[in-house]
Amino acid sequence: MSWATAGKILLALLVLTIVAIAAAIGMTMQRGISARAEPAAMESTLALSLRRLAIPRAARNLRNPLPLTPQVLQEGRDHFADHCASCHGNDGSGRTEMGPNFYPRTPNMREPRTQQLSDGEIFYIVKNGVRFTGMPAWGDEHDVEDNWKLVHFIRHLPQITPAEIEEMKRMNPLSAHEREEQKEDQQFLEGAPKSERH
Repeated sequence: MSWATAGKILLALLVLTIVAIAAAIGMTMQRGISARAEPAAMESTLALSLRRLAIPRAARNLRNPLPLTPQVLQEGRDHFADHCASCHGNDGSGRTEMGPNFYPRTPNMREPRTQQLSDGEIFYIVKNGVRFTGMPAWGDEHDVEDNWKLVHFIRHLPQITPAEIEEMKRMNPLSAHEREEQKEDQQFLEGAPKSERH
């Protein structure tokens, strides 16, 4: 390839980059910075491409070192229920009180966008989070084995059963308000007079 041809290619890439940045700025100015807006198709496509490029090749090529056993799957499910379900939902759909309010939206982890990621990509996202989204980095909070168990469970989400979802509900964290409601319900069931209930 000649220098002239290489120069033309670089110039074309520079022009395309400037046009893309200008379009993104224009859309932001038109729509504002509200998290309520649905990301545009171009923005979603660009974000997914950048996510793939941002995960190092060595991480993308990792394979889950843990064998898939019923115990590993259960431990991954329990961990997901306690740490992940508040945003992702017990079923991985992202349909929770918080999930739809993120920008970009919390993904439906049962769909191909997540399921087609390699084990290494899922592990990397769990460990390191995703910048400019609500996905935190859990690398220092969880041990490596727990993250690999989560990878197995995330792979299982498209086949999750209603019985598993019910079991997970018992492990979901409760807010102070939810704990108080449970306490009042228990006092009612035990026959405590209304004046004694808190």
